[in-house]
Amino acid sequence: MKLGRFSNYSQVKFRKDLISGLIVGVIAIPLGMAFAIASGVKPEYGIYTTIIAGILVSIFGGSKFQIAGPTGAFIPILLGIVISYGYENLLLAGLLAGILLLLMGLFKLGELIRYIPRPVTIGFTAGIAVTIFSGQISNFLGLTGIKNHEYFIDKMKEIYLHLNTINIYSVIVAAIGLALIIITNKYVPKVPGALVGLIGSSVAATLFFPDQLATIGSAYGDIPNTLPSLQLPKITWDRIERLMGPAFVIAMLGGIESLLSAVVADEMTGTKHNSNRELIGQGIANIVTPLFGGIPATGAIARTATNVKNGAASPVSGIIQGLVVLVVLLLFAPFASNIPLASMAPILMVVAWNMSEMKKFGQILKTRTWDSIIVVIIFLLTVFVDLTTAVGAGILLSMIIFVKKMSDLHVVAKVLPDPTDKHHKVKPHILSKEHDCPQINICTIEGPLFFGSAQGFEQTLRGVVHPDARILILRLGKVPYMDTTGAANLSHIVHTMKAHEGTILVSGLQAQPKYVLRKTGLYDEIGENNFYDHTGDAINYALRHINLNQCAGCKHFAFRECSQLSRTER
Repeated sequence: MKLGRFSNYSQVKFRKDLISGLIVGVIAIPLGMAFAIASGVKPEYGIYTTIIAGILVSIFGGSKFQIAGPTGAFIPILLGIVISYGYENLLLAGLLAGILLLLMGLFKLGELIRYIPRPVTIGFTAGIAVTIFSGQISNFLGLTGIKNHEYFIDKMKEIYLHLNTINIYSVIVAAIGLALIIITNKYVPKVPGALVGLIGSSVAATLFFPDQLATIGSAYGDIPNTLPSLQLPKITWDRIERLMGPAFVIAMLGGIESLLSAVVADEMTGTKHNSNRELIGQGIANIVTPLFGGIPATGAIARTATNVKNGAASPVSGIIQGLVVLVVLLLFAPFASNIPLASMAPILMVVAWNMSEMKKFGQILKTRTWDSIIVVIIFLLTVFVDLTTAVGAGILLSMIIFVKKMSDLHVVAKVLPDPTDKHHKVKPHILSKEHDCPQINICTIEGPLFFGSAQGFEQTLRGVVHPDARILILRLGKVPYMDTTGAANLSHIVHTMKAHEGTILVSGLQAQPKYVLRKTGLYDEIGENNFYDHTGDAINYALRHINLNQCAGCKHFAFRECSQLSRTER
């Protein structure tokens, strides 16, 4: 932990953190319970997560304003794990995800996660939103006899088959809660709408429909007003192998959402978070939380934004938030058992709507580009298959998109000195059929020379280089990166030139490509004397080693020396 985030702390900052922590803590309580219930576990596990993860991420994370806890993004994957493997294995999957996040932070992979394209993350969130919303229909309608299913179509079939069990009292209470949330959020945005909806609808149910609705207590038992004891999950290699896939998905989603949340906080405050430290903090939290029965956690965008809006000054606000939830658990847990499930449903439905990013989804669709195809693919996989498949496809598509974009940045241009430029800088527009030296070819290469662009580089270069060229000057000053595939394709060019008794000269080579050329042996094959810092020096060398007989009578005048060389009798 770096204490710099807590430096120059004062009473004024503490008062700001205290107010913000109290407000966020109150908001986090109903959300923690709702997310836990939607994930197929007892509501108190969501409260434990809010307390432990919230405090640990604030202490060890990389953002001054991050609020961590259970979030809606995890609901589909956690519910799937609970249905397929059980609660005990969910704890182990969360612990494994924490280890993965910790390793990602230690190996400084925080920046890489942020390269996942926006269409992929919007496809995820829209698909998750549909899953969350649909999962609350049964609680909203008060359906009975409903079985949990992992897949969307099975859930819809289950709801359809039990429509005859609709509880009108449940619908009324849920509608009251939904109306209170919408009205509060619209007209009194500083007041937590989720809390108003929860309390208002619960009071209405108690006064007008006593014993007519399913409650948290009747469905899950009473919520204990104590923290659980430390319990180590049973770890076997067989269980690790079975759960590594789900754990990887949890880690990826947790990493993406926590860093997105930290970016939101940065934009609101003008600060800069530490991505790798944030992953380390998230990893520590997800390693410790399962030991006390908690579910996986990550940075919560809405709660983090609320934390900032209410004047948070440091990570102390996040610590206070966790302590507030702890105090409420110890003092008021028995009362929470009487909350109707119908009061929880609209909270999650509003969360789902807010996270769906429908406007951005629609904007991407309107572009009718590859981005629109990608967002639809990820959305459909998330809804109709599962989040594990969607994440895998998302990562694969991200890699393909990245390689494609990096390849598009690669440019190969044949150039010549510009006689109108006082420094005689080389430029591509100078070239023409009548103005092109057949003996000396100069090519500028821009962009990374790697497996995604190497073949295109070689083909383009062969297409622009004169077949009779005796000397080829490669300007590599704008090639920041080269891999072994790029070096291999460059070696093909070198061998072709040497087979025709030609020479390769290289100017402006950067450190990383130079390192690769040395390691592959291509640097020595080209010859150390054929590397130059400046293109002008390479051109001077080339002009001294061309076939002067071929220059006699040449009318191309590619270089300023050509007029004299052309008049020379041989």
